[in-house]
Amino acid sequence: MLPKWFDDWSEKNPIDIYRPAILLGTVGGVVFVVALLVTWGQPLATESLQTGPRGTGMSVPEFKADLAKPDPSIIDYYTEAAYDPADSGELARDVYENVQVLGDVTEDNFNRLMNAMTQWVSPDEGCAYCHAGADEGNYADDDLYTKVVSRRMIQMTQGINENWDAHVNANKEVGVNCYTCHRGQNVPSDIWFRISPVNENVEGWAANQNRATMVSQSTSLPSDALEQYLLNYEQIAVHDLDSRVDTQPGDPTIQNTERTYSLMNYFSNSLGVNCVFCHNSRAFYDGAQNTPQWATASLGIVMVQELNNDYLVPLRDVYPPERLGPIFSDAPKAACATCHKGYQQPLQGQNMIADWPELATTGTPEY
Repeated sequence: MLPKWFDDWSEKNPIDIYRPAILLGTVGGVVFVVALLVTWGQPLATESLQTGPRGTGMSVPEFKADLAKPDPSIIDYYTEAAYDPADSGELARDVYENVQVLGDVTEDNFNRLMNAMTQWVSPDEGCAYCHAGADEGNYADDDLYTKVVSRRMIQMTQGINENWDAHVNANKEVGVNCYTCHRGQNVPSDIWFRISPVNENVEGWAANQNRATMVSQSTSLPSDALEQYLLNYEQIAVHDLDSRVDTQPGDPTIQNTERTYSLMNYFSNSLGVNCVFCHNSRAFYDGAQNTPQWATASLGIVMVQELNNDYLVPLRDVYPPERLGPIFSDAPKAACATCHKGYQQPLQGQNMIADWPELATTGTPEY
């Protein structure tokens, strides 16, 4: 089908057609891929949160596809706009019996909040999860432990929003409510109990580590980091600028360093970030070079210490045996992952108090 002159020329001038074909195919393939990326976008594109001076590597990169993927719990979040207090009835304490908290809330807003709490905490069980006499219209009795615990949890939620504003509203109004932790479950995920010592065959420090546990994030690091730092008020202070320091009683030890690694690993996994989200990695010891997020996280540590010691641990004798820890029968406790669940902000920063000002203050709510 080609001209005779071309066939004659090709016969007299044979060449290797494979190499040009491979080259042409490669160039064509690259052009095709580039065209797809231009048309459809880069599937592995990242977006970085700059946490420190440029050029220092202080940034937190995340895939844009992950950033665009919503927390799966958001879709099930129940919310409802508040009623105007002027048109929503008498105060709850004047209408119902045994209203020890939320008494300053109007009747309509009180019932609206009770319905929301049911959706947040016990969507399958309904009102009867906390009120034994719900079917008979009796909501006043404290027969069930769940009601006693819920009352204290309401106070805890109000305390968080009222007293720890610098942590829960550090960047914008976010706050917390029951759904922040519960996500439609009776018992929140990512609670923790005491489990150390974890190695009964040895004594001393080795009894706290060298077994992968959930509390140590499936590493062989110490399994008592949450217990020491988020319950027992231990101070995180292990850095020394000198090598081979002759330590004295009371000085930081390698054991505390390992425990700190365990805690920091937990922090990173709980928020889905790396070390430079809070620290300048070339100077962990220098607080002046930390990021603003470090201050927010530091407040979070103190906040969780308060939650565990003032609200959660004292409820131990209220819980039935099946709600206590499997080893020491201790009360369930909270930590970063209980709220954050892998995100920098719980529920990706959704405002949890916008429609629920009743949970943002111990006084009369402002609508």
